[in-house]
Parts: sequence; structure tokens; C-alpha cells
Amino acid sequence: MKTITLSGNAMHLEGNCLKVGDTAPDFTLLDTNLKPVHLKDYKGEIVVLSTVPSLDTPTCDTETRTFNKKATELSENVNILTVSKDLPFAQKRWCAAAGVDRVKTLSDYKPTTFAKDYGILIKELQLLTRAVFIIDENQKIKYIQFVEEVSEEPNYEEILKNI
Repeated sequence: MKTITLSGNAMHLEGNCLKVGDTAPDFTLLDTNLKPVHLKDYKGEIVVLSTVPSLDTPTCDTETRTFNKKATELSENVNILTVSKDLPFAQKRWCAAAGVDRVKTLSDYKPTTFAKDYGILIKELQLLTRAVFIIDENQKIKYIQFVEEVSEEPNYEEILKNI
């Protein structure tokens, strides 16, 4: 079981240990209009899958706004998806208030297999950890970054150079 920290306190991640080269597990998540979204919907395109505990926290807010700005510099076949356990209604409200229109927010609030399939469920909190997966056009995992201290931002430069 992988260990991360939150404000210096050890937390444990439940689920699969995916690695670069693995086929990314398909998922069913809900968009802000309660419509199901699947990874297979993006076959032939690149997906930057960013997972965060909650958009209503300062670091998750900053991260998602940063990805929204960076999205303008990326090819049209690159899709940035940010997933949290926030309700779709809360995600929609947050996106409108933050002016986020290039990143698609998806909710994993329902009991699904997504968090465990990707190995990102914080056991003690039942929230998603901060991680980024880059999934290529063939739905293979090209890059993975787990942020060891959840209250810190990911390394954007490293992520962008791996797209």
C-alpha cells in the first residue's frame, strides 16, 4: 500500500498500483450535468487525468486554475480532466466562479471503482489523492505523478514535458 502525507500525517492509498505502460482502466464518472463520461470516449486523444481531494481547497483550486491556463498552450487533441469526489453541482458552481472552461471536471462521488482502479483512494479520508496520469491516444499510461504531500501542487513542468 502506497503512503502519502497530508500536512505531514501519513495516509495510505488503496487500490491498484498502476505503472507506465499499463492500459489505463476505463471509468464512468459524472460531468457537471450528471452525464456519464468514460475514458473510452477519448480514444485517439491524449488525456491528462488530474485527481484532487476537493476543488474547494486552496491547492486544488490553484492546480485546476493552472491547468486551465496551461490548456491554452496545448494541442487540441489534449484533454485535461480533473476528478474529485465533489458533487457535480459543486464542481459546476466552482468552475463558473473560477472561470474554468478548458478543464473538464468530473465527479467520483458515487461508489465506483475509479479510485481503487487508479490506486488513488486515501483510505483514512475516502478522498482522492493528488496525482496526475497522462494517458496516450491508445489509452496506455505514459506518465504518472503522485504528489507525496497532498497539500502541495504537482510539478507542472514535468507533466507538460511528458504530454
